[in-house]
This record gives sequence, C-alpha cells and structure tokens, in this order.
Amino acid sequence: MAVPDISSLKLDDPGPNNALHDPAMPYDILHATDRYTAKLKAYAESLPYSIEPNSKMQQLLDFFLLRISQCLEARDYEPGLIQWDSMLSYWAMMKYPVPKDKRIRLVKLYYHVATTPGMSSQTMAVCADGLANLTRSKKKLSIEDMRLPWKPIFNILSKDLFLSRRQFEYSQLSWIMGYVASNSRRFFHPAAIDEMLNTFLPRINGTDLDSLLSSQYYLLTFLPLSHPQSYLPMLCRLWESLNSYLYDERMLQFLSRLSELHVDPTVSDPKKIEEIPDDEKSDDEERPKWNRDDLDDSAPWSGIYKDVGIFSEHEWHFIMCKCLASMEIPLKDAGSLTTGPSADTASSFEIKRLPKPAWRIPSLAKIIVYSMSQDGTPSPGSTAPTPVFTPAGSGTSTPALTAGSGVGEYLTIPLNRWGHSKGPTYLAGSKALDSLARLIASTEHFFHPTNSGGWTTDLTAFVKFIVYEFNKRWHEEQQQDCKTPMARRLTAHMKRELVKSLRTVMLLSMFSQDSSTVSNVQSALKSMSYMEPALILQPILERAIPSLEALVETHRTLAVIKALSAIAPAIVSRDVYYPGAKHLITILQLLIPGIDLNDPTKTLCTTSFLSEVAQYIAIGDISQAGDQTSRPESPATPQFDVTNGYMSLDGLEDLMLPELPRKEEDAILRETTGSFANWIESFIHRIIQLLENLPEEGANGNAGGASEVQVIDAVTGACSQICVHLSDALFNQVLDLIYDYASNNVRSNAVRAIHQLVECVANANPEKTLDRFFPMCVKNIRTEIEHGASSVRTTAAFSPIPSDATLHWNLAILRGSVYKCLLKYKDEFLSLFQLLRNKTYSKRGYSWSGKLLSSALITLTHTYPIENKFVNPDEWKSDEFQRNHHKYWGKMYRTEDLKMSWHVPCKEELDFALQLFKELIEPNLTILDELLESSNRLCFVTEAFAGIPTLCKEYVSAEALHSMAETSDIRNELPEMIASVESLSAGFCLTDPNDERYIYVRTLRHRFGSLLHNASVSLQKQGEENTVDAVQMLMSAIRTYLLDYGDSKDSYFVNSEQYSSELNVARLYAGQKVWPRPVLVRRARFYHSTRLYWNSVERLRGPLENTLIDDVVEWSLWHYPTDPFYDGLRSRALPVLYQALQPGTDDGRMKGALYTLQYASLDPTTATEYIQHILNCHHNEKTSVQNVVSTVAESSLESFLEPSFLVYDVENPSLDAALKELKRSLKLTSADVELTNRVCEQRIARIKAYNEAIESTRDLVLEVADDNKTHWRYAIYAIRVLRSLIRRDKPTSSSHLQLFMKMALDSNPSMYAHRGLMKMMRYIKHRTYSKSPGALTLADIDNPLKLQITVKPIHELTADILSSYRSKAVVKQLSPKQVYYDETPQGWLAWRTATVYTRPSVDLDTFAWEEGSQEAIQCTKDSVLHEDFWKKLSTHFSEENHESVVVQDHISLVKSIFQLLTDQPYELLKPIVEELLEDNDKNKQRAAAEFVAGLLNGSKHWRMEAQDQVWEWITPHLKKVLVPFMKSELLPIWTSFLDYIFYHKDPRRFQPIVDHVVTQFFNMDYNSQSSYDSVKVLALFRSFYSEAGWKFTDWSESVLERFWPEIHSEHEDVRAYVAELMAFTGRLKWAPAPSIPTAEAFVVESRTTPLDYDLMGIRGTYHSSRVHELAEKFNEWRDERIPGVRAFQSTYDRVGILVCRWLFQSIHDIQAVSTFDYILPLMPELFRFTEVNDNDELARRANVLLVRMCGVMPPHALVNPLLEAIFMAIQTSPSWKVRLKVLPILQVFYFRQLPVISEAKVVQILDVLCKCLDDEVVEVREMVGTTLSGILRLSPRRSVLTLKDRFVKLSQKSLIPPRTSATYSQAIRQRHAAIIGICALIDSYPYTIEKWMPELLTTVMLEHTHDPIPISTTIHKCASNFRKTHQDTWHEDSKRFTDDQLAALSTLLTGSSYSSNLMHIRKEGI
Repeated sequence: MAVPDISSLKLDDPGPNNALHDPAMPYDILHATDRYTAKLKAYAESLPYSIEPNSKMQQLLDFFLLRISQCLEARDYEPGLIQWDSMLSYWAMMKYPVPKDKRIRLVKLYYHVATTPGMSSQTMAVCADGLANLTRSKKKLSIEDMRLPWKPIFNILSKDLFLSRRQFEYSQLSWIMGYVASNSRRFFHPAAIDEMLNTFLPRINGTDLDSLLSSQYYLLTFLPLSHPQSYLPMLCRLWESLNSYLYDERMLQFLSRLSELHVDPTVSDPKKIEEIPDDEKSDDEERPKWNRDDLDDSAPWSGIYKDVGIFSEHEWHFIMCKCLASMEIPLKDAGSLTTGPSADTASSFEIKRLPKPAWRIPSLAKIIVYSMSQDGTPSPGSTAPTPVFTPAGSGTSTPALTAGSGVGEYLTIPLNRWGHSKGPTYLAGSKALDSLARLIASTEHFFHPTNSGGWTTDLTAFVKFIVYEFNKRWHEEQQQDCKTPMARRLTAHMKRELVKSLRTVMLLSMFSQDSSTVSNVQSALKSMSYMEPALILQPILERAIPSLEALVETHRTLAVIKALSAIAPAIVSRDVYYPGAKHLITILQLLIPGIDLNDPTKTLCTTSFLSEVAQYIAIGDISQAGDQTSRPESPATPQFDVTNGYMSLDGLEDLMLPELPRKEEDAILRETTGSFANWIESFIHRIIQLLENLPEEGANGNAGGASEVQVIDAVTGACSQICVHLSDALFNQVLDLIYDYASNNVRSNAVRAIHQLVECVANANPEKTLDRFFPMCVKNIRTEIEHGASSVRTTAAFSPIPSDATLHWNLAILRGSVYKCLLKYKDEFLSLFQLLRNKTYSKRGYSWSGKLLSSALITLTHTYPIENKFVNPDEWKSDEFQRNHHKYWGKMYRTEDLKMSWHVPCKEELDFALQLFKELIEPNLTILDELLESSNRLCFVTEAFAGIPTLCKEYVSAEALHSMAETSDIRNELPEMIASVESLSAGFCLTDPNDERYIYVRTLRHRFGSLLHNASVSLQKQGEENTVDAVQMLMSAIRTYLLDYGDSKDSYFVNSEQYSSELNVARLYAGQKVWPRPVLVRRARFYHSTRLYWNSVERLRGPLENTLIDDVVEWSLWHYPTDPFYDGLRSRALPVLYQALQPGTDDGRMKGALYTLQYASLDPTTATEYIQHILNCHHNEKTSVQNVVSTVAESSLESFLEPSFLVYDVENPSLDAALKELKRSLKLTSADVELTNRVCEQRIARIKAYNEAIESTRDLVLEVADDNKTHWRYAIYAIRVLRSLIRRDKPTSSSHLQLFMKMALDSNPSMYAHRGLMKMMRYIKHRTYSKSPGALTLADIDNPLKLQITVKPIHELTADILSSYRSKAVVKQLSPKQVYYDETPQGWLAWRTATVYTRPSVDLDTFAWEEGSQEAIQCTKDSVLHEDFWKKLSTHFSEENHESVVVQDHISLVKSIFQLLTDQPYELLKPIVEELLEDNDKNKQRAAAEFVAGLLNGSKHWRMEAQDQVWEWITPHLKKVLVPFMKSELLPIWTSFLDYIFYHKDPRRFQPIVDHVVTQFFNMDYNSQSSYDSVKVLALFRSFYSEAGWKFTDWSESVLERFWPEIHSEHEDVRAYVAELMAFTGRLKWAPAPSIPTAEAFVVESRTTPLDYDLMGIRGTYHSSRVHELAEKFNEWRDERIPGVRAFQSTYDRVGILVCRWLFQSIHDIQAVSTFDYILPLMPELFRFTEVNDNDELARRANVLLVRMCGVMPPHALVNPLLEAIFMAIQTSPSWKVRLKVLPILQVFYFRQLPVISEAKVVQILDVLCKCLDDEVVEVREMVGTTLSGILRLSPRRSVLTLKDRFVKLSQKSLIPPRTSATYSQAIRQRHAAIIGICALIDSYPYTIEKWMPELLTTVMLEHTHDPIPISTTIHKCASNFRKTHQDTWHEDSKRFTDDQLAALSTLLTGSSYSSNLMHIRKEGI
C-alpha cells in the first residue's frame, strides 16, 4: 500500500505543538453574557481545539426535544422516550446551557410522564432522574419560574404503598414516587399547605404505627418548606408525643432542611404566597383558607426566627435530647436507647418501600449549625479553651465544719446559699453553639480510643459534619448576595469558640484504630485547620514530631501522618496559614523512613501526605536568592496548652506561638528551602531501596501481591507529583540519581517499578529524560537481542527467563521515558521497533515491545495536557516566581484564570506515526495474512491500533445508520426514531474523509479487521478452541478493533472518578470556587474525555464488524467473554446461542451459551424463543449444566415482568398540556407531523406484535407445564412464567386458568400455583369495578357497597363509631342503616371523610363480573363445582409441613374462589370442613381453619341470606373448636385464624365469633388448677383485640374491669396477659384533644395553646386510678410478703412483676411518653423492687425498667418530679442497696436528659450527691464519686471551684484519731468523703489538666496516699485512671506541672521518688 504524500497536507485542528493554545472560539460563546454560557466559555478556553457554537448545540437540543415530543405524542414510551432521553443526558454532559423556558417545559413534561398511572417503572425512573437533574440547581429554577401539582404523586403513592393480602408482587413504584416528590417539593405552591394538611392529618391514627409513619412521610415530603410557620409547631407537638427511631430520623432530616433554608428570612414572607401564580392545581384539589390570626404577618417581614434559630427554647431542648440519644452511647445501662427501635418493630415492611431518610448525624449537624446566631448574652471574655459557664462570684462565705453538722451539710452550704444569677450567658453569645459545647463535653470521654465502639464513628462523624456545615455557612455568608441578616450571621468569635470546643475530642480520636473514625477525624481536622489553623496546627505538630522522631508505636505514627495529611493546606498554603510553611521541611525529613516496604500502610499514608503537599508547592532552593533578610531569632518555645477543659480557667492565647511579621516568616521559610536538596536525595534513595527489596515479579509482571503493587503505585505517584514541581537544579539531581541506578543495576524484581519511576521524571521533563536514557536503552536492548534475549518462543504468561532480565529492564526504562518528544530520535525508534518486531519471541518480550510501540503512538497522536504544575506556565517561568516561589505556595485558581498547556499532534508527529504503520504494521499484516507467524506480530499490530484511538475521526453515513437501524436490537421501531448522535470536536487528528492519510489508516484498519476474522475462522477450523493463549490474544485484538476508539485510552469513567477524587481531596469547604491548579487541569482533561466519550457512543457497525461480532459470539460458547457494546449484538448472538442449547451439543459449549444468555435483555417478541430454549434444556441431565440452567432461569424471571399496556389508554390532560407547551417552543414541519403519525402507527403495531408474542409465549409454556413428562424444576419455572403472564389489562384465558387449577392441587409445595389463581381472580374484580384504565393500574376499584361520606367533624362522631363496633348501634350522621367500617376510621386526630360499606342485599348478589371474564369464570366453575376438587384441595392443604399457623396463600385462594362464585361451591365444601374439624390432627385442623377463614372472608359481600346460612352452619363448629381444652399444638393455628379474619375488618362482620371469644374471656376462671386453659382463652382473645386495634376501644373498660382482679392471679402466664392488655388499652385510650377534630383546629391550637396544655393527650391518665390503687396496696402486700424461697408466691412479688411487665411494654411502645405518669407514683416501690434479694426476676425487671425509662424523654412537666422521686429514694431509703441502685439511674437519667435539666436542678443534684458522701457504706460513697464525676463535667463552674475548696478543707480538717477511738470510723468516713470528692473532680476532666489539678494530685492526694483503707485504695484507683487517660498527651500535659510537682506525681503514680523518674516523666510520659 502506498503511503500518501503528507508533506502538503495540514491538520483539521491546527495548533502549535506543546504550547499554550488559543483555538478559535465560537462567537456566541466568546461574547457570552449569561452566567451559564460563561461557564461553558471557561470549559472551551481550557481545550486546545474549537468546540461547537452554542447555536448549533441548541439546534441539536431542539432536535432531541422534537423527538421526545413525538414519542410522547405517539405514546411511544418504550423504547422511544427512553432512548431519546439518553441522548439528552449525553447532550447535558457537553455543558451547554439549557434555556430556562425549555428547561421548565421539559421538567413539566417529565413530571407528568412520571406521574401517569400505569407507566412502566423503567420509564418512571428515567423521567424521575431527568427531573432530578433538571431541577438540581436552585439558581436555575425556582417556584417563581414554575409550579407543579402535588396531588398526582400522592394519588399514586397512597394507592400503591400498602399491599393487599392477595398481592404478592410489588414494584419500586412507591420509591419512585417518593423520589419524584422529594425533587418536586420546592415547586409545590405554598397555598396548597392547608389542603395538604387537611389530606394528611386525618389519616393519622396513633394506635397504628404504619399510619403514623406513612402520614409523617406524606407530611414531610409534600409540605412546602418555604412557609412552615403555620405547621411547624404542629409537627413538633406530634413528634414530642411519639417514641420511634424511624420517626425521629425522618423528622430530623426535615428540620435540617428547614434550618438551612430559613436563615434567609425572605423565604417565608407570607406575601409571596399571593405573589406566586397558582396555576398548577389538580382537579380534585381545593384551596382552603385557614385561620392565621395568631401569625404576625405584618411588614416588614423578619423571618420565622424564635429563641434558637427557627425553634423555640422548648423545641430546641427536645432536639438536643434527640441529638444526644442519636450518638447511641451505651453507658452500660441495659439498652436505654432501644425503646424507639423496639417500637418500630411493629411497622410493616411496606414502610421500607419508601425512600429512606438521610442519616440523622448530618441532619443534626445541619440543624445545630444553621441555628447558630447571636441570640444570647455572651459569656464573659476568656481565653479558656471553652468557657461555657459563668465564673464564680466573689465573696462566697466559707462555712465551718462544726461538731454537730455532717459532711453533707458542710459541703452543700455554699451551694444552697447561691443567689439568682443575672441571667444565663452563652458561649460566643450563641445558644446553639453553647448547646453543642455542652453536648461535646458530655460525650468527650467516648471519643478516646480506649472507650471506642460503634458510637465513636457516630460521634466523630457528627463533629465532621458540624465543621463541614459551619464552613459551608461561613463562606455562604461572605458572599455579596447572602440574604442572612447581619445580626444573625456567624461571627469570628463563634468560629474560634467552635474550633476550641471540638479540638480536644478530635485530637483524642485521631489515634483510633477504626478506619471510619480516623477518616471522620481527618475530614474534621482539615475543615478546622482551615477555619482556625493556629489552633489546630501547633497541637498536631506537638504530637507528630515526637512520634515521627521516635517511631516506636506504629499505630501512633500512622495516626499523626494521617493527621498531617489532613491539615496539609494549613502547612503549605500561605493563604490558609502564613506561618505554617516553615514547618514543612522538618516534617518532610521525618517522613523519609515512612517509605517502608515492610509497612505498606505507613508507606501509603506517607505518600498520601507527600502527594497532597506537592501539589501546592515548588521544590527548589531559594535560600540564597532574592531578598537576603537575615533570619530573626526564633522566639522562645512556650508551653503549648492543647487541652480543651470546659472548666479551665487557664489562658490559651498566651501560650500560643506569636505570629511573626510576614517578612520574617518569609525569611525563615526561605532559609529552610536550602534543605530541599538533601531531602530529595534521601527521598530518591529511599525509593530505590524500596525497589531493591521488592519480591520477584510473577507471570503477570507484578512484584508480589496486591499490597506491593499498591505501594509501588502510591510511591511513584507521589514521586511524579514531586518531580513536576522540582526546580531545574533539583530535577537534574534527581535525574542523575535515577539514571545512575538504572544504568548500573538490573533488578528482575523491579522491572515494572523502574518503568514507573522513570515515568515520573519523564512526565516532569520529557526532553531531558529521553536524552539521558534513550542512548543507553537502545544500546543495551540491541546488545541483549544480539546475545539471544527473548529468543525462546512462548505464548503464555510465565515467569520471565533470568537471561532476559536486562532486556526487560531496558524496555521498561525506555517505555517510561517515551513521552511527547520522540521526533528527535525517530530514525532510531523506527530501527529499534523493527528489531523488536523481528527478534522478540517470548511473551513478555513482544508484549512489552508492543506496549512500547503503543505508548509511542499515543504520545504522537493523542491530545493531552503536558503539565500540571500548581501555577500557570507563564508564572512558573517568570523570574519573580523563581526567586520567590515560596510566596505562591498553596495558590488557588478560578476556572477562568486557568491557562492550559496541551500536546496537540503536529504534522511531523503524524508523519512519523504513519511511517511506523507503513514500515512496521503493514508488513506485519502481510505476514499474518500468510499465517507464517502469529503471536509476536499480532501483538505488535494490536498494540499499534490500540495506540491511535484519536487518529481518525469516525463518521457514520446516513446509509450506514439506516442499515444499522434495520438490524438494531430495538425492534419494531422506525429507523428515524432510533436515536443516534453526530460526532463533535474532540481533538481528532485526521477529520477529513477525503484526506489520503485518513483513507490510508482506515484501509489499513479494515485490513486488520479482516485478518482477525480470518484468524478466528482458522482457529475454529483447526479445533483449537482450548488453545487459551491464541484465543485470548485474538479476543484482545478483536476488542481493540471494535472498541478502542475515542476515550478508550483516556476513559471518561476513569477521568470522572479521578476528578471527583481530586475534588474531594482538595475541597476545603462546600461551594468552593477556587481550586488547586492540578484539579482544574484534571477538570479540563475530564471535559476532553467527555467529548471523546460522546464520539464513541455511536460506532459504525458494518459487514466486517458484524462478522467479528459473530466470531466473538462463537468464542463466547467456550467461556471467552463477549462485550455487548454494539447495538445489534443481541439480534446476531441469540440464534447462535440458541443453537448451542440443542441436544447433542458439547456440555462446555452449552454452559458457555447459558452463561452468555443470562445477560440477554428481552422484550415480549424475543421472550418466546428465549423461554422455549430454556425449557428445552432438560435434555442434558448433567448436574453442572442444570445448575447453570437454574441460574439463568432465575435471572430471566427477575426481568420478566407482568405485561400491561393500560398506560396507552390512560388519559392525562396535564401531560397533554405540558406536551403542547413544549411543542410551542419547537418548529414543527409537516414532515415532523407525518413522522409522529407513523410513530403512533408503529407503536400500535408494536403493541399488537407484543400481544401476539405474549399469547404465543403463554401457549408454549402452557404446553410444557401441562406435560406430565416435564421435570418438576422446569414445571416450577413454567408456572412462574405463566404467573407473570397473568395480566390486569386483558382477561385470562380458560386454558391458562385451567392449568393453574390443576397445579394448585400439585403435591410440590414450591409450585405456588394458587398465587396465580389469586392473581387471576383479583384482576377480574379490578377490571369489573375500575372506572378507568388509570384506576385499574392503581387497583382503585369502585366497590358497589363502598361509600365515601363527608362528615361533620365532632368528637361525638368518633365516640359513636367506636361504640358501634360493640353496641351495633346505627351512626345516623353517616347512614340511617347499619354500615361497616372495615378500614380504621378517621377521627383519632381529625375528620374529613368516612369510608363505609353498606350491607349487601338480602337476596341479590352484589357483584356482576365483567363480560370478558365469563369464559374464565365458567372454567373456574367447571373445576371447583366438583366434590373431587375440594377433596384434593383438602388433601393438599392438610399435608404435613413445617407450618404451625395457617398459610395465608391457602386462605386467599379459598377467599378468591368464594368471592368470585359466591355460594355456589359452598355445599361442596361443608362436609369436607366438617370432616377436617372432627379430626384433632394438627394438619387437618390447619386445613379446616384455612377453609373457614377463606369462606368467611370471601362471603362478606354475599347476599345476606347466604351469609346467614354460612354463619348458622359454622358457628356451632367454631364454638366446639375455639374452646379452652383444645390441644396446645392447635392454639397457634386458631389464633392465626382469628388474626386473619379480623385484619382490617369490622368485627361485626364476624359477630358470632366475637361474641364467643368475648364470652369465654369474661366467663373464664383464671385461677383454675391449670393455666393452660386460661392461656388458650386469652390467646384467642388477644388475637381478636390486637387485630381489632382502635375498634376495640369500647370493650377496653369492661375487659379491664374483668381482668383487673387477676393482677395477682396464681398463674404467671395470666398475669403476663394482664400486663399486655394494660399496655394495649393504654395505647388505645391515647387521643389528642383539639377543640374540634379537624386538621385546622389541631394546627391552629398547636400554635396557640401553651406548652403545658396537653394537646396531644399524651399524659397517662387512663390507668391513673389503678396506679394509685396499686401504690396504696403495695404497702399492705409488702407487709404480707413471704421472704425466702417462697417469695415469688407473694402477692407483692406477683403484682410487682406484672407492673414491671406492663410498664416495660409501655415504655417500648409508640406512646412511651405517657408511661411516665404511671411510673412516677410507683417509683418508690420500683426502687424497693430492685433491692429484693430473694426474687431475682423482680429485681432484674425493676432495674431494667428504671434504666430503659431514662432513654425516653419525659413530658417537660415531669422532668423535675422524676428527679425529685430519685432524690427521695436516695435520701430517705433505709436500704443502702437501694441507694446503690438508684445512683447509677440518676447518672443515666442526667446524661440522657441533660438538655432539659435546668441549672438549678443540676445544683440540686450536686447537693444530693454531696450529702451522700457521708454515707456509712463504702460502696455507696464510691458510687457517689462515680456519679459525681460524670455530673461535675457539665456543672456550673462556680460549683466546681467551690466544691474543690470544700473538699480540700474537709480533708485537712478530718483528723484521724487512733483506731481505738470512738470517732475513728466517723473521721475515716469524713476524710474518705473528701478524697472521693477530690478524685471525682480529677476524673471529671479525664483528658485535660485544669489549673487546680496539679496541686490536688501532688499535694493533697500524695499526702493521704498511705492513709487507711478505703482512702488509700481510692487514691490509687484515681491515680491509675489518671495515668491511663493522660498517657497519650503527656508530653503536653506535663508542662502544666513544675519539676517538684512532677517528682511528687511520680511518687503518687509509681510509689518511687527517685530523681530519675522526673526525666522519665518528662521525656517518656506517664
């Protein structure tokens, strides 16, 4: 083939090579005026080639929109809309702006498509994603631009969420609707708020958790966030009354969004409601106007701010309690936080179908940060780490310890004498910040690694999100367009105090061994170091430098390296922290040992830091350049205080290093740069040392395992980043070092590594690198080849031959140095390639040679950035930068300031590339055509074509497109409607198809493809299918031919991932606009790869490509992979794969075909053949084959969904209107209209073809399933296919139904044919009574007996309905006749409508089924109206199985039959049921229960006379069965029977059963000799009341009256039922108390009623009289109690356990808050329960109850009474064991309820504890100390200081007399009290050294070290704890002590006072 004359030709994309490019920019982009086109301009400026004008791309957008509109008008949703939406997604990747008007129209279009009933889930999901993408930016669209209706989503969601019991198939519809709602919510008009509340609130029923959670989801997903002032108090009231973890999580997410949104007060301006056009209101939507007189709407509007952010003080304290609980800190308190999750177990699985709420931790962080403002009196100025509390007042009197007074009185006198303070003060004047500081202080102990657990991750994540959100808000408020009022913005004082509050806990957690915790800490430290670098950098350096110098603890070393990486910007960036850079060289020198092959983790951490630092700095010696200012004297190093004691009175600022003037800082930094040379030399030597110690390389070319590969990649990655930023002198030094090593060594274990190392320097300076290495490598390669290297032929990847090591070494070096500047050595390269092509025969030799060629071609022909320095090239080259580069460190760039330097192939490079093809590749192809040799030459050819993915731009002609469309996998679609993209500019070299060079390359490529096909055919003919090496090489070559184009070597997905990763690493705060330059370079490269990816989406598939696809398919039968990237692949592959499934096929080929088939995507027209071939695979009985068949069958069933085409008949006027609006913006021609008509016709034809294919599939599978010879596995698969083919849009065929009737009787329990019958009969009902196709898709049936009544909302209506369930009275307001309320009625909270069912006619059937199903109904009759059917079904139901309860599917089948045929089969069933009931066998009884339950449920709508007959027959039988003396094994069967029939049913429908069960309950003797009879009656009764739920209300009082005397029943089981019933009735009687039961009244009164008014009715009053009765009688029962082994028989113990059971169940229920009203009167007795020593169960239950109680937030009014009750138990209980039990409960309660406990109450707690220090029992005193230490941590500072003085003086005044003295014990007790108090003070600050602490430790405690026990043991224990908690920070903490104090401390800690200990403590720590 002749090479064209390329000397006269020029590139289509011209530009100077290796220079800054300024390509011509389209005029409409260059002169952009709007914001979004300006962004596009920044992208365009970063590319070296011109991009398409905006006008052209807008035309393309219009074309896509035209196609979308045509698809929608023709209702071509699938595949039409889906594929054109994908084109729109590709278009969006190009970053061109979408005009606002089109964006609005498209959003509305997508919204209405997604909310069209019956739309497929795939289409809905596609539109939901499109909607989310188009509305993601709040700046591009707002509610002023567009509104959306909310009702369409709600109508679908409310119908789909909860499933019926006969519905076993469900989709992702609910999730998709929730997703759409969350993305659309901000476009819901705020005027709809009242209508939403009026819709959602009446659905709430507090007795049903599903009702609460679903209604909450509706409220929090639909309510507009912009105007919450009307409904937020209501939501908070509702929230406070509930105990649910799920409820909390969603509520916190909602409040976080509100908090963030409403820092801008204008958002909630009521005027906006009237100003915003209300133009999107659904037909069934109203606009009520509710009373808002209580809301101040007066102008000017100032927002919805309250006490703390948008919350009241009460609401804020509640939120902070939830925040504290969310950390899930266990406290060893028997799970006090489990009550909410326990309550949530009552929720159904349907709730999980909704989108999950965001994790509560970031939600809480956002709430706190966006509630911060200057809303309180600032605490007095202090430099303490976190001065939270008011300092002590002066003049506090000092009382005396008199002889008559006790220790308690002495200690508490000062506390009691305090007067009232002038008012609370807050940290930095912010209440929210103050609350956060208290929260962190209370949990500080749990940050320490020694106390780590699951909670540590949550705690550190919380801090991470706190600083993230603070940083985000801080920078938002620095913007000029920020609308937050100045008075409510964050302040620098807040920022500083926040960092000081969080610093200590982060410094503690940084040493954690949990990776998630460390990751959180790193993120937090990074943000904090940006906020306040001076407060973060020095403490970390204090920890890091000693650890790096010592290198004794690996874990500590890793921790500090990770911390240094986190704060790297503060170290190197002069803008972040100017003084930080002077520490860099010290750190770098200390990190050299961090590169260690024996410690991969340390190496990875080290290289991460180096990479992070290197992208911000230039590495060069400027110590002798520029300004020669002498270095100033370094200031004396002060004692750093890096503690964070909340009570500390020490100064911090005076201990920080003073910041020097910038000139002096620069001088210091400049001097340190002189050490760079030594450091870089040590660094390179360390890398070389690592290379030398690598393990030997394996067959895959990697040295060692995955960890070694990862280490090498990380080290060379860091080295590359460093080399890029070296000065010329240092680069030459590095190049010399690497060259010396590479030229004097050959390491077979480091071939891959040396390649990467050389690549590092080549990337930085390719010219110097190539000049240095090329001559050496070429010489060595030639020498080695001449001496026989790579002369042994191999095709497999074996370990390399040792004699080839030098060749491989030099090939690796040369490949690493091949970058950008090859033309200088082009002749030598050509000669070398020819030598390598002809003389390399080993696998590694020719594969590495081929990769060298590929690298050279990519370097020559690809467009790529040629540098990524941290400053622009012009700045880097400037003299100013070279002299003073230290001033530029950490420089950031805006996108528009980026100046890129690209490699764009020049004419000479293309000439050389073509020459390589002419002289290397073309001869190779000739030789390969003759098949003389294959492996090495094919490798060369393949790698050559892999190296030119952007050489020639590929074009697809219209004819080719048409041909491809005709053979497309998209079947039954017009060719014009098959989506495709036209190519765009992307830096291709040859773009003119008439260019001779273009023709040459394309011809050569075609020849390559033909060669591959011939090779494949040859291999197959030779029978070399198992020749793995040859076939793998062939597959690799085919893959290169088919797929290596565009972004194949610059992958879009890889660049996307790397860009995201680099963004995350470089991000300092959210919304960042300036970035390190390497990130922007990556961004430009990513955009370039995006344009390449666009061009690779549409690939030409001509005849040659088709043959190669056929080849790949053929090889896929032998387990060689196929790549389904080409449209049309499926059509070509399936026939071949099907053929391989035929009988007689080799097992291997068959399995290969099956494995490939599992990836097939099917539509109805292809499914028939697919299923047929799968079902025919039974011919091969080999187990391995059948296992693969099972896998493929299961995979196919997952995607084989029920066909339904109802959506094409659904009318959606809103969608039509939106489509009409979109078409107005498009210019439609007559041809477009004509095409739309043809698309519509094609869609109709496609649906017809689908229907025919579905019927064909059905008939085929019916034949297989009905064949007795079919194996049971295949029969099950056939049944599942047939079950999916049961359609709601078409009647079921008789043959279809008949087969399921037959299979329902099959003995195989896995057949599940009865589900198919249930589905068929359910669909008959749906089709008959659905008003429209849309209603049919949602199963919204119009039952002729169902009435929807609008009611008059009064409380009497609720009471009347609830009483009617029992009294059977007529509720005249609803109907003059008796009606049924199957669904739980509204009215618990509010009324709107009532859904009732009228009684059927006496003698007329209710239902008249659709005409189209009569054939199926007749078939059903033919099957079931035979006694034989019921006998067989009875046998099937009564077969022995593992079920101990009724099978729901069995019941539903019987129900479906009787619902469909009414009473026609009734007489046939009667004798069978009677026979089953007579047999006491468990399985027979279960079958009888299933038949009866199905009959009773199926007959509920029969004519009344038929129902009466049924009840007349079945009642006597049920009375015989439901009796106390039934067999125990039958009890679960009949209780589950009752569960089924009462589920969502009016009890009056089953009145005889109700009467029987209730009568048995009332008449039963619960104290008979055996408890079994009682338990059976109670179990049946429980089934009734638990399923009746709220409907049981009218029975509750009389039932309790009957049951109350049994509280001390002889039988424990009976008492357990009493407890359960009390908990149940307590929940039933919970009812809110609005003045009238309307949503409006409830919402208004939530705003207007005072907090102490129990609007939610949550206070426990129902059982109050019984509780008081119990409290009185317990005194009597206690006196009567029998101690000892018979104690459990006492009434006291029996009732006590019952009470504990009842309260325990209540505290774990949804309405747990109401339980406190019952607990409070019983608390004295509960405390007594804990001390009983002869009934472990009672003591255990009481203790667990009291602890669990602490985890629930009580009503605000009960907080103080609960504390008083605890105080009373501590102070008055005569038993020391009670006091010992109560003290931990006080501590738990204090910790859990901390935010709601007032400061006065805290003082009272301290008062009580101090008095307890005088307790006579040592164990009590020690427990007081433990409790006191926890409470002191957050106590007022004045109490801490005062108590410290009192404890010290008490210890001094407590003189110990001789042991014989009468006062000895009292004196010991007094001194022990003082020492316990001192120890509590020290323990309360486990990680800080307060100013007063050294004196206490080294004077007071040391003085009493040798006191008698227990004083000495208490001191030693405290000392041990001190050693443990301060060892990590001792190098800093020790600075708080003088030398004398350190010596004394050594004596205290070790018992030794040798002077050597002083130095030991100073240097080594405790």
